[in-house]
Amino acid sequence: MAKKNKDHEKENKRMKRKEYEAEMRDLQAQLCRLQDWVKYKGLRVILVFEGRDAAGKGGTIRAITERVSPRVFRLVALPAPSDREKSQMYIQRYMQHFPAAGEIVIFDRSWYNRAGVEHVMGFCSDKQYEAFLELCPTVEKYIVDAGIILIKYWLEVGKKEQQRRFEARINDHVRQWKLSPMDLESFRRWYEYSRARDRMLEATDTKHAPWYLIHSDDKKRARLNCIRHLLSLIPYRKTPREKVELPARKNKGSYDDQASLKGRHFIPEKY
Repeated sequence: MAKKNKDHEKENKRMKRKEYEAEMRDLQAQLCRLQDWVKYKGLRVILVFEGRDAAGKGGTIRAITERVSPRVFRLVALPAPSDREKSQMYIQRYMQHFPAAGEIVIFDRSWYNRAGVEHVMGFCSDKQYEAFLELCPTVEKYIVDAGIILIKYWLEVGKKEQQRRFEARINDHVRQWKLSPMDLESFRRWYEYSRARDRMLEATDTKHAPWYLIHSDDKKRARLNCIRHLLSLIPYRKTPREKVELPARKNKGSYDDQASLKGRHFIPEKY
């Protein structure tokens, strides 16, 4: 009982920014080490991020990618499919973005669109939906058997917190771009999306490609918990590195290279 009360208090107490930033610095340093290890060993990794609208997927992905190279951590956020892509095999538009050796590909929304928004909003037929749920575990088994590390995260936000975030977007000009007509419809269809989530997890939460769920009412805790968990799933070590020293600049052919910029169009220095 005491542990339950303690957990409840933790859920209702937001993490202080100073504590969050200290923890995040350490975790991002570890992500840089993981990056070096992925390159050194030629690993191929896919991270799938799904969840309710306003669950914090974008902020979590930004926290992961903030200090690492975009050449190693590649973000894929595909728009709605074109007419040509609609005529392709469903998984085809995603597979072309799969990682090569030494890459971690992050899907901000993925092939699971079919199990969520496409199904709830009627963008696919019932036959296509059922076929996806049946075939997806088999396709993911092929992906894993090919040597790709596949990690799937679902961010779950509560009804009250989602409403608070949507209202904040409505009232804040710098966040209004985050609010689309589809977001508003997902807010209205909360329970339809809940049933779609439950069916998706039932069909695709497999031993070879499990779903990892993240409580995201507290964004700071969610980001930290996600990164720490990610680091625990991919064993890594410090990679060997040669000591780097800056070479001496060559003086041959030197000239006043700042004077040569005089008269060029520098921007106004307002700050």
